[in-house]
Amino acid sequence: MTVSRSIREHLPAPLARTAGAVRRRLRGVRYSYAQLPAFPPVPTTPVRLLVGPTNSAGQGYAWAQAAEEIEGVGAVSFALHRKEQFQFADDYGVPLAWFGQPRWQRAQEQHTVGSYTHVLVESLRPIFGARGYPDAAADIATLREAGIDVGLVFHGSDIRLPSRHAKRERWSPFRPGDDLTERLEEQARRHAELVEILDLPVFVSTVDLLDDLPDAQWLPVAIDPAPWRQAARPLFTSERPVVVHVPSNAQLKGSDRIDAVLTELDERGVLEYRRITGVPHDRMPSVIGDADIVVDQLRIGLYGVAAAEALAAERIVVSYVGDDVRRRVRSLTGREVPIVEADPDTLGDVVAGLIADREAAAELAAAGPGFVAELHDGSRSTVALSSWLTSKENQ
Repeated sequence: MTVSRSIREHLPAPLARTAGAVRRRLRGVRYSYAQLPAFPPVPTTPVRLLVGPTNSAGQGYAWAQAAEEIEGVGAVSFALHRKEQFQFADDYGVPLAWFGQPRWQRAQEQHTVGSYTHVLVESLRPIFGARGYPDAAADIATLREAGIDVGLVFHGSDIRLPSRHAKRERWSPFRPGDDLTERLEEQARRHAELVEILDLPVFVSTVDLLDDLPDAQWLPVAIDPAPWRQAARPLFTSERPVVVHVPSNAQLKGSDRIDAVLTELDERGVLEYRRITGVPHDRMPSVIGDADIVVDQLRIGLYGVAAAEALAAERIVVSYVGDDVRRRVRSLTGREVPIVEADPDTLGDVVAGLIADREAAAELAAAGPGFVAELHDGSRSTVALSSWLTSKENQ
C-alpha cells in the first residue's frame, strides 16, 4: 500500500473522494502530455521570429506569415488553446491545462530561447506558461538576457484605457462601477506602465490604439481575402435583404442596441436579421457571404478583423468608425475607409436608407475588396515588421 493511499484511507469520505479524483486527473494529464504535438521545425533563416501567445482573431498567425515575406526571415506562431474559444490557425499551441504544467513550461522556454532571434509578445501575456505571473515581464527578462530581440503588440482591450475612451467617445461602452470597465481599466494601466518600463518596440493592430500608445507603430490586421470573396453571393438577391451581426463581445459592440433596431426592422418586413453566435471561424465566409449588410459595432470607434473580412466579401459594412479613425487612416494610407457610418441613434435610418437605394449601397460595397487588398492582405503588415526584424542586418 502506498503512503498516499494510506493517507486517503484515513481521510473523511468526501475529502478522500476529492483526493482520488484529483490524483486520477493528474495521472490523466501526465498521460496526455505524450500526445501533445511536438514543437514545430525551427526556421533556418538568419532572423527567426516567434509570435504568441494569444493569436487573437488569428492575427498572430497572420503576422507570422507576413513576416516570412521579408527576405531572411522565418516565423512561427504559437497560441494558447482554450476549449471555450474557437481555434484559429497557428503553427503550434498548447491546451490551457498544460500551460500551467512545469514540464511543458521548461520545454517551451528551452525551445524558445534556443531557437529564435526575435519574439513578438501579444497582449503582454506570458510566453513560457502560467507560472504565477500576471504578465510577460519575467519571460521578457529571460528572453532579453538570452540576447533575443523582443517586441510587444496589442489588440485592443489589452491596452485601451476605458476612462480615456469614455471621455473621448460619446458612445463609449465604458462606465464607472461596471465590472468589465473596472477590470479593463486596471489591466490597461498595468500594461501601459510596463510598456514604459520595458522600453521595447511596440505595435498596435488598430489605429484607435494610437491614442493610448502614441509612440507605437500600426501593425494592420491581416486576412486572406480569397475565402471571403469566393463564398459571397451577389448583393440583394435574396427575398429580403439579409442583415448580419456577429458580436465577439456584446457589451463592447453595442449588441443590445443593434438587436433592438434590427429586430424591429425585421418584424416590419424591411429585412431579415440574423444574430450569429457559435459559428467556427472557418464557416464564417459562407455566413458573411450570404448577407447583404454586416453591422459590426456601435460603441468603440474603430474597425478591425471582422469588418475587414466583410469588406473583402464585398458586403455593405455598417459601423461606428468615428472621425478620428477615418482621419488617421487617410493620413497614414491616403485611403478612405469604405464603411458606412452609424451610431446607436442613426442605425435604423442608415440601414433603411441603404436598402431603399440598393444601387448606391452596392457601389459602396464595391470599394471594400480593393481597400482590403491594399491595407489588410498582409503586405502592409510585412512593411510594418520589416524595420524591426531587419534592423541588425542594416547596421
